[in-house]
Amino acid sequence: MSSNDLIVSLDIGTSKIRVIIGEISNGAINIIGVGSSDSEGIRKGAIVDIDQTVQSIRNAVDHAERMVGITIDEVYVGIAGNHIALQTNHGVVAVSNEDREIGQEDIERVMQAARVVALPPEREIINLVPKQFLVDGLGDIQDPRGMIGVRLEVECTIITGTKAAVHNLMRCVEKAGLRISGIILMSLASGMMALSKDEKIMGTVLADIGAGATTLAVFEGGSLAAVSTLPIGGDYVTSDICYGLKTQTEHAEKIKLKFGCARAMDAAEDVKFKVTRVGTNVEKEFSQADLANIIEPRMQEIFQMIRQEVKRLGYLDKINGYVLTGGSVSMAGVLPLAQTELESSVRIAVPDYIGVRDPSFSSGVGMIQYVTKYLRNRGAAPGKRPVKAKTAAASGSSSKPGLKEWFKNLFKEFI
Repeated sequence: MSSNDLIVSLDIGTSKIRVIIGEISNGAINIIGVGSSDSEGIRKGAIVDIDQTVQSIRNAVDHAERMVGITIDEVYVGIAGNHIALQTNHGVVAVSNEDREIGQEDIERVMQAARVVALPPEREIINLVPKQFLVDGLGDIQDPRGMIGVRLEVECTIITGTKAAVHNLMRCVEKAGLRISGIILMSLASGMMALSKDEKIMGTVLADIGAGATTLAVFEGGSLAAVSTLPIGGDYVTSDICYGLKTQTEHAEKIKLKFGCARAMDAAEDVKFKVTRVGTNVEKEFSQADLANIIEPRMQEIFQMIRQEVKRLGYLDKINGYVLTGGSVSMAGVLPLAQTELESSVRIAVPDYIGVRDPSFSSGVGMIQYVTKYLRNRGAAPGKRPVKAKTAAASGSSSKPGLKEWFKNLFKEFI
């Protein structure tokens, strides 16, 4: 196995931290290793304790390393949250070659021109996603290399985030002894895995319902049009079960995963389970129908909030359906309930790879697909430990100059 063919993604979620190792063979992706650990130090998708988060990342990485038998040095990190914002910008340059043939250098210059945008001091650019290139006014060009022209333009979406959130995320990864190969917006990565080309063009909402937050991404006209984060997710369902059955959170989570049903009409009265209640050693018996009566109102609220947020963003009448992903959509009855509450066509996206056929792995797998398509052949591959290289944590030095260089050259291989 050549380490140059390995890509490692790091998905830092509220309930789980997942490390996925993908091997690229003849352009095809094979998932060869998965590591996960319980998230400590994450609340509602935000880092609230650096040391606990670092330890959780190390545990997930160790798990993945033991499965495959390699050393992971570099990872692509996913980022999400309510601090993410989108804005469009335009870049224009003159073609520099004497023969007026557009080359890679021209593309880099026009992308740099598009990066010149006024931002508040607390924000920075995370990603730059080109929508289309224009050569002498001719648009809808995806790859202008080799074309003849005088003026090259690009229309792109600039993805920004708060410096505090971005740098805290970077710091956690670096303190865990890892180098950051790139930072990828989770909504773009999930859309890469979950949505077809037609769905992106016709208008679709991708709803990633996690444990602590629900991330919405609206795709229209083939590109990402809007993002939003709702501070509600599967942890609220678990909390409701805690209060409803008067049991501990750990027991409530296990009960939800094993017996949970999102619609009371789909639940069975004859499926029974026993619960140890708080303050006593006596177990009490409940049915799946009892559990569903607790879960259904909260799941209804989540879908109603999704619909209201899409309406607030101004896309309710523009989209043609919803695609659900994330760990909380694995529960029985979620799909028919979503179709009722969202009043639209709905489907659940699941990665089609052995070992990760679960909606909770959508973001991690999507990152590997995204890197394979856009960011490959840029530096050393994850899994390979260069002889002279040291991790930021080991050397005690900051990796900010390297990250600035990465931002500067981010789109050399994007086109």
